[in-house]
Amino acid sequence: MIGGVTAPRLMLLDSASLYFRAYFGVPDTLRSPQGEPVNAVRGLLDFIARLVHDHRPDQLVACMDAAWRPQWRVDLIPSYKTHRVAEAAEDGAEEVPDTLAPQVPVIEQVLDALGIARIGSADYEADDVIGTLTARATGPVQIVTGDRDLFQLVDDARAVTVLYPVKGMGNLQVTDDALLREKYGVGGAQYADLAALRGDPSDGLPGVKGIGEKTAAQLIHEYGDLAGIRAAAQDIGSALTPARRRNILEAAAYLDVAPTVVRVAADAPLPPFDPALPREPLDPMTLEHLATRWGLGTSLDRVLETLAAR
Repeated sequence: MIGGVTAPRLMLLDSASLYFRAYFGVPDTLRSPQGEPVNAVRGLLDFIARLVHDHRPDQLVACMDAAWRPQWRVDLIPSYKTHRVAEAAEDGAEEVPDTLAPQVPVIEQVLDALGIARIGSADYEADDVIGTLTARATGPVQIVTGDRDLFQLVDDARAVTVLYPVKGMGNLQVTDDALLREKYGVGGAQYADLAALRGDPSDGLPGVKGIGEKTAAQLIHEYGDLAGIRAAAQDIGSALTPARRRNILEAAAYLDVAPTVVRVAADAPLPPFDPALPREPLDPMTLEHLATRWGLGTSLDRVLETLAAR
């Protein structure tokens, strides 16, 4: 509460993470009147309806990847997300299933017509938009994502939690500092250091040889943070084993840049926008057209009913 006014509850959607999950989790038998798959569109709408109903945010922002593989991250670690680049794509585009790619513009049009804020930032990932909006927030923040990288934003002192789908959107793990310490041995503030040390093959991050999740957590516990671990490696009097010391020192070039790549930005430039969750659609005529054209049916109805009932 600030000056006697309750700060708004903000929900941030990692949009691509969620529509990918919808695409793979909802049968592609859901089709438009013309026969095109709309499983990702309808699945995401179902997710939004459930999230708003269950968690009652005051503000909702669909955070988008303006750049899914920003050049500044690639410049630091060239292997960053290389495995996700479509082999046939000359422009380095992310590999997206053939029947998902045409649904993304529909998702964007529907969100815009509903009046749900949809925000990206040139040369930044959705994670960076989420990091920036979290840094700016004055009240509780719930981040909805299937990406563990965003655990680094968890902060009990600021009421920042991650809603992480365990099995579908009906079973969301409410990730706070206590849960992170129980599962990973570190809190949110230390998670990025753990991720840098451990590495992540799915993001093309090599990590440090011989250091997995448990060892990374143990080292952070003993030496405080990545800087402390690197200082211990330089100190021949520290308790590090010779092999561990050698591996950390040999990874110096990687560790010089990994924190910048792994940590989400807190200062991405964002356009002006209204995060308030609408009670009625911003553009009902366009929304009606989209509903008819794409056969959005009960999925859109549920979103509209949930928004109106707030």
